[in-house]
Amino acid sequence: MITVENLQKSFQGIPVLKGISTTFEKGKTNMIIGQSGSGKTVFLKCLLGLHQPESGIIDFDGRHQHKLSIKAQRQLRKEIGMVFQGGALYDSLTVEENVMFPLKMFTSQSYKEMLDRVHVVLNRVNLENITGKFPSELSGGMQKRVAIARAIVMNPRYLFCDEPNSGLDPKTAIVIDNLIQEITKEYDITTVINSHDMNSVMEIGEKIVFLKDGVKAWEGSNKEIFKTENDTVVDFVYSSNLFKKVREISLKETK
Repeated sequence: MITVENLQKSFQGIPVLKGISTTFEKGKTNMIIGQSGSGKTVFLKCLLGLHQPESGIIDFDGRHQHKLSIKAQRQLRKEIGMVFQGGALYDSLTVEENVMFPLKMFTSQSYKEMLDRVHVVLNRVNLENITGKFPSELSGGMQKRVAIARAIVMNPRYLFCDEPNSGLDPKTAIVIDNLIQEITKEYDITTVINSHDMNSVMEIGEKIVFLKDGVKAWEGSNKEIFKTENDTVVDFVYSSNLFKKVREISLKETK
């Protein structure tokens, strides 16, 4: 579990995060949503330790992130997997080499041990037969699956995903959503997803944190978001006519 208390972050004196408090639960797909400029990307970078907040607490299962020693920070980093928006695969490395990269950086395993682990995670994302290919030879969906394999190769306790469905067609996006949720359950990971894809939110958003202007404007589940009376959330989520109709049906069923 990740616990956030009164997190505040500014740039050049301008507040971006204005006292956010929430929890991201273990074994669940936790999602951060909001309009552009809402602070969700800065929030994610604070969770990853890429930004130092002015005040507040980010606690990883009892470990205060910004009070850890260098050694403890390195240990925490080993426990974090990251899926970047564009995949962020190394073009000059094969699929096998890309997935093996964290093992080379953070472990002292033998080459055979690393290779065995790479094949396990590639098999888990259904890409066991492309180890020698380069990223440029793969489709966008396959690249995202390689990125997920690399993110879980260290068997992380925490998984962060930044817009994992960016650039994917709707059918492939569903495959990636389901894969992330399955892995979250199987590995019992605390997964945090930064997303603007409302289809993903409705499909796998077990815990949703909605930000607006640097403030947590709402939180709840994908089931609760259909019934919320929060005007800010309703305006954001139901700008689509399809979601408006789904909301209307959901509200009628509860009456």
